[in-house]
Amino acid sequence: MEIIPGFLSWGIIITFIILAIFNPVSCAIIIIVFDFYWIIRTVYLTTLLVMAHNKLYRQKDINWLIKCRRVGVQAGLDRLKHLIIFPVYKEGLDILRPSLKSIQECNYPKEKVIVVVAFEERNPQARENALKLESEFKNKFFRYISTFHPDGVPGESRTKGANATWGAKKAKELLQSEGIKDEDVVVSCFDADTCVDKEYFGCLSYHFLTVPNPHQASYQPIPVYNNNIWQAPSFARLVEISSSFCQMIESMRLEKFVTFSSHSMSFKTLVDIDYWPVDMVSDDSVIYWKAFLFFKGAYRVLPLYITVSMDVAYSSNFFKTIRLQYKQKRRWAWGVENFPFLINGFLNEKQIPLAKKIRRSFHLLESHVTWAVWAVILVFIGPLPLILGGAFFNQMAIGYNLPKITGLLFNFTLLASLAWIILSRIILPPRPKSVSWLKNVIMILEWVMVPFIIIIVGSLPALDAQTHLLLGRYMEFNPTQKNKRVI
Repeated sequence: MEIIPGFLSWGIIITFIILAIFNPVSCAIIIIVFDFYWIIRTVYLTTLLVMAHNKLYRQKDINWLIKCRRVGVQAGLDRLKHLIIFPVYKEGLDILRPSLKSIQECNYPKEKVIVVVAFEERNPQARENALKLESEFKNKFFRYISTFHPDGVPGESRTKGANATWGAKKAKELLQSEGIKDEDVVVSCFDADTCVDKEYFGCLSYHFLTVPNPHQASYQPIPVYNNNIWQAPSFARLVEISSSFCQMIESMRLEKFVTFSSHSMSFKTLVDIDYWPVDMVSDDSVIYWKAFLFFKGAYRVLPLYITVSMDVAYSSNFFKTIRLQYKQKRRWAWGVENFPFLINGFLNEKQIPLAKKIRRSFHLLESHVTWAVWAVILVFIGPLPLILGGAFFNQMAIGYNLPKITGLLFNFTLLASLAWIILSRIILPPRPKSVSWLKNVIMILEWVMVPFIIIIVGSLPALDAQTHLLLGRYMEFNPTQKNKRVI
């Protein structure tokens, strides 16, 4: 099962190359069909993006705490506690302080909030940082604790999931000592740089208390990368804006929606499914599949049209930034490890309907294979029939029209990019006074870099990850460097 995604992706690419050499007409026909398919797909995805953005815009000013009281869930609201876990490795105080302050400044009673900052014991600065943060935030919430995940626990890998699980188990001990029931707690696992919207916990509470079967759902906010977006270089900024847009699009496709990065869920459910995986890199998505299997397929992800803001990942120069972004996207693409995990779970779980097994397996496989091949086909495979077909092919009608159709695709993509540019401007935070107004112009003109970005972080990271899995060269968790500038 680990071989299948990489085998399919490489099989598609190699088949195109062989066709371009030995039968360029067939190759050109398939490329033209693919181009038209991609135009239709672009229209579809851009429409979903506009719809998701409209939902986000319409809900941004709602006072969710008042809304909870209006719908008559006060009894449940009084019992409800929020547990927030921040798994931390090397992130410093400049990253952690704003995240904790954002929770402190939320429009939600702090006496109902429990914060766990889960440090890695192997970081020599962990104890010192923990003491400094405790002195600032210890009395700001119902409970605030620091945990220290020991290194080298048998059966564990050095992953975020292992640290988050350690912190959650320590929180479980705290809840028991306080007499708080698991079913009255919603747990949120946030990246260290996650700053929540002031209405986040009110919004989360409202949905948890009003939806049917709240313990059989995860709750996914919209991630944006606004913490340092005005300081980040153009390349990194565009990549992260695109990532936010992809998540907004996915929030409209509930059948395919899976937890990503910072998310929330019932603490009772987390305990029942034995916490996050301690030996997998893609803990934020596999936790959904664990719950999906546990509930025999009766588990879903509910989108919250409210934002959590994180840092744009960038480094000290352009080439280091490209390398950093590539490694981050490859780690995200390593979510392909969920495919063998899910198939194995389906084989052992007889109560999930076969049709649902096939549909969800196909969705997962198709999304990763498409990720790995689409940019390669558009950028590298598209010109091959013209290059390898010879003079005879170039004189044929299909050879004459192929570059025109490919050019039409790129022109249409640029036209769709106008919608993306407008939406990207709307979700931007206010420009800091220390940043020149000329940055507004730069942030529009930089979209000409999109073709370059497609080549670098389009398909290549996904193809890289799938090749590692295909060859049994398992990746380790590679935490993204955080480089926030305080202004």
